[in-house]
Amino acid sequence: MRSLSATLEAELAALAATDRLRACPEMAGTSRVDVVVGQHPRISFCSNDYLGLASHRALPSAAAAAAARDGFGASASRLVSGDLPAHRQLEVHLATFLGCQAALVFPTGYQANLGVLTALAGSEDLIVSDALNHASIIDGCRLSRARVAIYRHADASAAARLLAGPGRFRRRLLVTESLFSMDGDIAPLGALAEAATATDAILIVDEAHAFGTLGPGGRGLCAAAGVVPDVLVATLGKALGAAGGFIAGDRALRDILVNLSRTFIYTTALPPPVAAAADAALDLAAGPEGDRRRGLLHQHRVWLDDQLEALGVGGPAWATATGPTDPTSRSTSPIRGPIVPILIGGNARALAVSAGLAARGIFAPAIRPPTVPAGSARLRITLSAAHDAADLKALVAALGEALE
Repeated sequence: MRSLSATLEAELAALAATDRLRACPEMAGTSRVDVVVGQHPRISFCSNDYLGLASHRALPSAAAAAAARDGFGASASRLVSGDLPAHRQLEVHLATFLGCQAALVFPTGYQANLGVLTALAGSEDLIVSDALNHASIIDGCRLSRARVAIYRHADASAAARLLAGPGRFRRRLLVTESLFSMDGDIAPLGALAEAATATDAILIVDEAHAFGTLGPGGRGLCAAAGVVPDVLVATLGKALGAAGGFIAGDRALRDILVNLSRTFIYTTALPPPVAAAADAALDLAAGPEGDRRRGLLHQHRVWLDDQLEALGVGGPAWATATGPTDPTSRSTSPIRGPIVPILIGGNARALAVSAGLAARGIFAPAIRPPTVPAGSARLRITLSAAHDAADLKALVAALGEALE
């Protein structure tokens, strides 16, 4: 019998042979934009720190105060060792900001999706899920033991047909991202909400990449579309620059998750300093500073779209910048998020283009299967309010050369 090590080495060799072997790059730097990768300075265009808050001085200040008051670690599950002030304050702040009754914080966004899907769905239920939903949603669907039906990406009519199909179910659930993490396009939230209402289905929307960046006051794409989902899921580690995830909705939803969500019950709670840092970031994101940074982010995207069009490159959704118009804006142009995919195709070619960018001072790793479908390897360019005009010009110049 072959040893485990030999078996794993063979699997690693197979990944390498198909240009799918991955490793974590050594990283340092004073911000999420100006970084050092393997001792080489780079401008990062792969961070989800969309508002540039990860390095804002308010976050470590709030974290230090919480650590002095509550200690660093939460010590146990909140059902065992109790809620701490930082947890309670953050959840009240999130619920108030989103205009809902309650919120519940999880240690990660991944755990939030797993926790809500496995708590609300079981073997007697149906989950209808977008084909390009995040891995955390896919895993939550699988672990729920519900019947899972997948609809073609962003096809609300297909979702409606699956929801209305035959079968006796205790519950029907419809789950989607709002801003998709790899294609950067926007779900047809209005049509999906109508489909859920028509079939008495629970609508679950993951706003991980839209929360803080898009919609009125940064409240996300559901708010922009006038949609109130039954369950809103989002993260604290992207636009807010901290860590963790949360759900928001009615008080009964929060209470049932406290009782049934295994990823909340059976894990140590978010460290109080992290919760306090997220709360401080939410203060910034919800105020004039957040508006200013969202304005910069939008300007960056509009400028980059024009430059990419001139280069003749783009991704699955880039060319049309899909999405509804923002009712809070005077502009009638579509909402444009911070994710700009540049489709390459083959794994080897994507790695070569990424290496070409690195040689020109740009850090943008190749995204390959299984993160994206086979044959659709890409660069996933993410913009931040922390970028400046010189950063964007350097990116475009490097792309023009690396893609030749």
